[in-house]
Amino acid sequence: MTLANETHDVAVLDPDTYRAHHIHTDESRIWSETNCYVDLWIEILHASGYDPVPSLMSTLSADHDGQQWTFIKPEQADLRTVYGVEVTEEALWRPILDTVEAGPGRGLLHTVEVDSWWLPDTAGSDYRTAHVKTTIVPLSVDRDARRMTYLHNAGAHRLVDDDFDGVFGIGPHDELVLPPYVEQIRFAPERARPDRAVELVAAHLRRRPVGNPIDRLSDSVHAATAWLPNAGLETFHRWAFTTLRQCGSTAELASDLVVWLDRFGVNGAAAAREPLLEVASGAKTVQFAMARAARGRSVDPSATLIAMASAWAGALDTVADALR
Repeated sequence: MTLANETHDVAVLDPDTYRAHHIHTDESRIWSETNCYVDLWIEILHASGYDPVPSLMSTLSADHDGQQWTFIKPEQADLRTVYGVEVTEEALWRPILDTVEAGPGRGLLHTVEVDSWWLPDTAGSDYRTAHVKTTIVPLSVDRDARRMTYLHNAGAHRLVDDDFDGVFGIGPHDELVLPPYVEQIRFAPERARPDRAVELVAAHLRRRPVGNPIDRLSDSVHAATAWLPNAGLETFHRWAFTTLRQCGSTAELASDLVVWLDRFGVNGAAAAREPLLEVASGAKTVQFAMARAARGRSVDPSATLIAMASAWAGALDTVADALR
């Protein structure tokens, strides 16, 4: 089994010609973006020449803890085993720009937490309007020209001038009170064991929570109909992001994973795709309903949530049967 089509030099990636992974370009997607970390890793692996879909295996062990849905991330152990990619925290002792510039000479990339205020790809949401933490991967940095190419969310982008100074907290924007969280990414493809991917998928499935996480999500949604009308739309958007959007996008990513499993020999796994897409679509329907609830309208999403719970349980049972 191979997960790499070809090796790419991401340092010379051109945002003007780069084509994002189909998860981010397929117009039929229910959730075009998931969370900034998953979306980033999809593009890190894709830009490096790898199929990112197996990295989504943690979707099968997702849960709702009573307040929020699991914030899905590709797990470090999975990345190390399947792709030979090592991810560790960088202990910053120099300015962040110096650290990022030194990455290529050390044979690594960095993930860096930054302020979306300075990211032009967030125009229409956070760019120059809101200070929101997000994670990027700088690909090429030119201090003298004040220019950077970077991966963020669903693609590759470029920023210059004042945005460059702001992201790195230099010049007139020396405002980084605390150093950001930074990770090292090292590629060691000779250590990759993609043949163990299915084994790791099965391990995630064995860790799925007791009971049905969508039942717990349903309890949270019904409780929210009482307090959302007085909470304000900003609170609604934050709540919806951590609950319904994460549930729906998790299910849609899992639908990609089960198709990949079937293609690589786990016969019958792809039968879980449609019920997982039903969950993804249902979560968006409930989110629209709860937006009306936040504006004081009476809604009852019970039927959709019940169908989602049944579809989720059936999908995971289908995958479990296929893995036996």
